Amino acid sequence: MSDTYAVRTNQKLNFARLHIKALVQAQEASQWSKHARIESYHESILFFMASGYASLLREIAENYALDTAAVRNFADLQQQLEKTGQESPEASELIQLEQDQQSWLHKMLAAYDACWSAADGPVARPASESSLSEIHVLQVNPDHAEDQDMLAEFNQWLDQFRTLIERLRANMQEW
Repeated sequence: MSDTYAVRTNQKLNFARLHIKALVQAQEASQWSKHARIESYHESILFFMASGYASLLREIAENYALDTAAVRNFADLQQQLEKTGQESPEASELIQLEQDQQSWLHKMLAAYDACWSAADGPVARPASESSLSEIHVLQVNPDHAEDQDMLAEFNQWLDQFRTLIERLRANMQEW
């Protein structure tokens, strides 16, 4: 088995970590472009984490000898597994995380999806199933009052993502 997707997953998470560090520096800066830099790092962190997740899905597909090129999201992985009659404990865990509105993965993916939308002006306070990142990204001109909370959320997601990857990889190596 090739480690191409494992390396790619690690690379994307490392990029997210680097952008989190750059976000901290942007928050401490006093430049005129401070808020634009902060917003750009919010979206780049989400991009790298979502890309890392897509790579993880292909990593799992590769482990099960599936067509990795056909896997772009969880539904594609699930379809490939069903097509070959294979069951995957990794896929079972991921679907639970994706569907649980309180999970970090669900919130991270929702925040990433919010990058493709925009709302003019403040949006309603986040519901319990929403993340600060999702609400903030939806706003065209956020007030940046929640920047520290968003930074904590990004760090939490990255830590939970790394823990998930370690657990899934250990499980895949057993087989």
